Amino acid sequence: MKKVLGALLLGATIVSAFIAYSMYTNHSAKQTAAIEQKQAAKKVEKKTEKQKKPVLKIEDLTYQLKDSRTGQVMKEFKPVHYKDKDVYDQEIKQLASELAKGIDTPMQNIKMDANGSLTGGSKQIILKEAELVKNLQNLNTKQLDVKVPIYETAPNVTAASAQGIADVSLASYSTRFRPSDTSRNRNVQLSAEAINNVVLGPGDSFSYNQTVGERTAERGYQPAPEIINKQLVMGIGGGICQTSSTLFNAIDGAGLQVTARSHHSKHVGYVPAGRDATVSWGGPDFKFTNNKDYPVIIKAYANVNTGVLTVDVRTSQRAI
Repeated sequence: MKKVLGALLLGATIVSAFIAYSMYTNHSAKQTAAIEQKQAAKKVEKKTEKQKKPVLKIEDLTYQLKDSRTGQVMKEFKPVHYKDKDVYDQEIKQLASELAKGIDTPMQNIKMDANGSLTGGSKQIILKEAELVKNLQNLNTKQLDVKVPIYETAPNVTAASAQGIADVSLASYSTRFRPSDTSRNRNVQLSAEAINNVVLGPGDSFSYNQTVGERTAERGYQPAPEIINKQLVMGIGGGICQTSSTLFNAIDGAGLQVTARSHHSKHVGYVPAGRDATVSWGGPDFKFTNNKDYPVIIKAYANVNTGVLTVDVRTSQRAI
């Protein structure tokens, strides 16, 4: 009897344990399933959020082109053709060119007055078009500001460095003209006065057109023969190319660096063949740079009585 009761008790214990284990297992399974269900729901939610978030594209954004000097916005730009490289490159090159036209300013050279004091002069301002194009070619979606690279260069001359600047001649060149040709001679005289006493510090650039200015009747220039397309025609300011050509030979003799020079379409008589420098307003210009490590001064004299034009490039004795 005791054995039977023991067996029954043992069996009941085993059944109870089995039931308890089954209940535990079912509960754990339900918990695991619930956790997995929540995790799956979160993944779906994140995926949905990701799908809802728009993908930024460069061509859909608006960029602000800012002056590198001041940080001011110069223009807003939308690169709608960004993915079409050829079209986009052409577009941004045109944009850079248009911006440069409104920014670029030639250097106004300093001059020396009759008392030996420096007067005038203003800085050169240049927008580096190639650098801006490169910036626009490398846009990204995180940085919407684009630097417009603008550089300023002031004339490199001081009163101290210009002391005694006219002491020594580096090179001089003279050409002749007919004293009887009064209109042409007046043009030569005016252009010579315009370049006389210009002072160039180390690295300073010179533009003949910028320095002489537009040749107009209002400014005193006279109608005189000039060469256009191999023909002699009457034009306001005819004769100023003799001044630019005389200047070229003087600065070339002094060893300054010529940066822009064009020839006439036919030979001129006042300088040897190939030694001329033709200029016209809005057309060819004569330019050079002072590549010396000291300042120089240009002296120009047009003697309408003797018919001699002389350009002399000078500097101080201590400089050489």
